[in-house]
Amino acid sequence: MKRIALFALAALVSAAVAVPVASASHTSHASAGAGSNIVGVASGDPQFSTLVSLIKKAGLVNALSGTSKLTVFAPTNAAFAKLSKSTLQKVGSDKKLLTSILTYHVVKGAVPASKVVALDGKSVKTLNGKSIKIRVSAGKVYVNEAQVTKTDVKASNNVIHVIDRVLIP
Repeated sequence: MKRIALFALAALVSAAVAVPVASASHTSHASAGAGSNIVGVASGDPQFSTLVSLIKKAGLVNALSGTSKLTVFAPTNAAFAKLSKSTLQKVGSDKKLLTSILTYHVVKGAVPASKVVALDGKSVKTLNGKSIKIRVSAGKVYVNEAQVTKTDVKASNNVIHVIDRVLIP
């Protein structure tokens, strides 16, 4: 049932449009509110409903809602829809694996788009202990193989960068 709901949500949300670095949007969603933390901002945007439900399932709401400065590379519903059914089933039934995947999308500290671009060719350690590689190519930013489609969505405990794929450690 949850898998069907996941795919239904993904079908309702169109894929994010690729945005070149030079013209990437740097505004937060109006529904988020100035004082919203990362989870609050994501909850206020329908394209992150799958991510938010998985954050809740993994028990990471408090970790991502605190005052610690964090940067999240947030996959959209369309990004989750790109995963195979078997991967979705495995992740959905294994809380430890789910937590590992979700924390692989989070970097400690403030890493706005200007700093992400400066990390071209470098690896950055994530909260799960493994590193992601940042790459800039043809004016677009990639985290591993995921393309950053929107940058600097502001939250009270820092920033979200939207990506078009789920990062798998």
